[in-house]
Amino acid sequence: MKNRLLLFFSTLILLTSTQAQDIGVSRDFGTITTAVPFLMIGPDARAGGMGDIGVATSPDGNSIYWNAAKLAFVDKDMGYNISYVPWLKGLVDDIGLGYVSFYKQIGDQQTVGGSLRYFSLGNITFTNSEGESQGTYKPNEWVIDLAYSRKLSDNFSAAVTGKFIYSNLTLGQSINGVESRAGTSVAADVSMYYRNKLEIGGRDARLNLGLTINNIGNKISYTSSTQKDFIPTNLRIGAGLELDLDDYNSIAFTGEVTKLLVPTPPVYDEDGNIVAPYLDNNVAVITGMIHSFYDSPFGEEMQEINLASGIEYWYDKQFAVRGGYFYESAQKGNRQYFTLGAGLKYNVFGLDFSYLISTNPTNPLKNTLRFTLSYDL
Repeated sequence: MKNRLLLFFSTLILLTSTQAQDIGVSRDFGTITTAVPFLMIGPDARAGGMGDIGVATSPDGNSIYWNAAKLAFVDKDMGYNISYVPWLKGLVDDIGLGYVSFYKQIGDQQTVGGSLRYFSLGNITFTNSEGESQGTYKPNEWVIDLAYSRKLSDNFSAAVTGKFIYSNLTLGQSINGVESRAGTSVAADVSMYYRNKLEIGGRDARLNLGLTINNIGNKISYTSSTQKDFIPTNLRIGAGLELDLDDYNSIAFTGEVTKLLVPTPPVYDEDGNIVAPYLDNNVAVITGMIHSFYDSPFGEEMQEINLASGIEYWYDKQFAVRGGYFYESAQKGNRQYFTLGAGLKYNVFGLDFSYLISTNPTNPLKNTLRFTLSYDL
């Protein structure tokens, strides 16, 4: 297939991974490889404008992706959202993520929601081992989510989200004599959210705390081989503070930490033995989640924690301006960027936009745009 497909995969690795290296007892890079990294692409423009954070921001119709427990606190009866993200626009012009979601309150304590994310790799020409064209196809991946969120008290909610993941990258083509197939997985998210009203300096405020574990699910394989890859199970923890400055102006500050709950690729010595404290990463999913906290030296474990912060200003609950920053260690992927965003609400409609500014001019994620249209009743 075209070199573009290889370029795409090498670039998409920036989301969650670089290759493992058998380089003795030390290494400069050790980021973590997973299948279906599109699951880590934030689909909506509001979060995209605040440094790709959303676990502890105020509830909205896109909460099912970031923290479904927030859905129990939405202030509307039901809503729909549509988003589109042109992806790796600086490299190719036909890769993108489409996203639709909905939510519906059931009484005062419960909310259900659902979403569909569809990731297209654009037109790719496949070739055989002799370089002869086997046709042009559109590889794609998608995931369907269904969530149930419930208030457990006036200030605390929890949610569970089930999802089905489908990844068809080769459309059944034979690669080096090995027949390929679509990969599938069933996974779940577990979410919690705390929201409490405060008073600061005589002004109304709200404290938000959030925690989610996303994509707890079985490994994926694209062939009949027993070799399977982890999906990007991810831990998010965040805290936010909203402050009403007066009757028309409000501002919110939010911080978030994330960590992949996937084993770190081990380091091997010259005899092929794993060097302590690294552990074998060919383990079951739950074992891998537990090992991910101590399967590499402490310094490397700390490098696996990503940091992000965001700010959101609203005027009269109709116009919003946003900013944020995302940091990932240079040894673990080197995604470091600022984000800007804006939003407009009019009656039941909302429109949001975000723009990514990379600190590295060669980063293929630079200039990423996100667009979201919302409808809330």
